[in-house]
Amino acid sequence: MPELPEVEVLVRHLDPQLRGQAIRQVELLRPSILFPPDPTPADRVLRGRRIRHVRRRGKYICVELDPAPGVPGLFWMHLGMTGRLWLQPAGAPLPPHTRMFWDLNRARLVFSDPRGFGRSGWDEAPLRRLGPEPLERTFTAARLGALLVCSRQLLKVRLLDQTVVAGLGNIYVCESLWEAGLSPVRRSDRLAGTEVARLVAAIRRVLRRAIRFGSKLNLDWTGTGRDRLFYFGRVAGSSSPPRERFAVYEREGDPCRRCGAPIRRIVLAGRGTYFCPGCQP
Repeated sequence: MPELPEVEVLVRHLDPQLRGQAIRQVELLRPSILFPPDPTPADRVLRGRRIRHVRRRGKYICVELDPAPGVPGLFWMHLGMTGRLWLQPAGAPLPPHTRMFWDLNRARLVFSDPRGFGRSGWDEAPLRRLGPEPLERTFTAARLGALLVCSRQLLKVRLLDQTVVAGLGNIYVCESLWEAGLSPVRRSDRLAGTEVARLVAAIRRVLRRAIRFGSKLNLDWTGTGRDRLFYFGRVAGSSSPPRERFAVYEREGDPCRRCGAPIRRIVLAGRGTYFCPGCQP
């Protein structure tokens, strides 16, 4: 599933290309992509609107539209596990698993999703439920600490909750906990203030590093590459895959890059969790 860095890279790519474009037609090929279900045709709400800006909120792609009386000013899209969103020439054939497309004045915006877990809509309730953005100044140790101390959940499980930190997923929680030197099986309400501050700094570093990494690579729009990287393709002009990005994720049995102990994998809340037993006590 795409996490905050992948969605951020995608938004940075799409925003300059979509700004100012008018929506000429909208087709929902699978109406269940709209959440919550709404009998109002999406084409009626969106046709003729002009795109002002594309931004990210957590893992959501938010398309801000020009104001119009009686209709929403924002349309969001969530890629789910396998969703992809990209621009293609207006006359190009639709790819397999297309769930929705927008005909614009200069191109076509396509939402493709093989497994069908992606969602979209104009009801902003899902956005309002999200926790703080980890790359904004409002994401402080005091704020995160208040969200951790009220729960007895294991730290890894708590950080996956989108009402606690918006945009974090399995990969970057594992990486952030390693960066901060904190065990994924610590109880959330038992972290010291200094440990929470260390965790906030680690989350920021890990996410920024991943965004820098993705920003340097070609985007693999259709997912035909073999790098197993969502949207992130190969370095321009290179025939070899990018270097390994992760400190612990999917490195079970490999030596820790900090202390040399073998990386372990356990399952927490149904998710594979990677950590170093030597330096994440």
